[in-house]
Amino acid sequence: MAENTTSAAPAASKKKKTKRTVAYGQVHVLATFNNTIVTFTDASGGVLTHSSAGACGFRGSKKGTAYAAQVAAERAAQAAKQQYGFSKADVFIKGVGLGRDAAVRVMASLDIAAESITDVTGMPHGGVRPKKARRI
Repeated sequence: MAENTTSAAPAASKKKKTKRTVAYGQVHVLATFNNTIVTFTDASGGVLTHSSAGACGFRGSKKGTAYAAQVAAERAAQAAKQQYGFSKADVFIKGVGLGRDAAVRVMASLDIAAESITDVTGMPHGGVRPKKARRI
């Protein structure tokens, strides 16, 4: 009975991953009272980079500040510029927090042109159901 000796097969040749460039995309800013989340996406909405005030080391009530939003937007914007060559964006802002303006200002300082700025904050239409009539 012959022993079946197999030599180590050569590693499957991996294709070199090409660097994807996304010059134009979208920036979604969710600014709540408690946190600010900044997300950079391509034109179809696929996430490229993201950051939040909590991910940048801010805790508690400091997460809701404009400075925390500025730091979060800066981190996400720098990553998008370095990795993808991001240069133009449509900005979508949702929420009523302090980070609304701070996030947009950061992009201007990092040479990311805002093509349009849209407020997509949800508005109630119809509201909540009213209380029952009081019976005495």
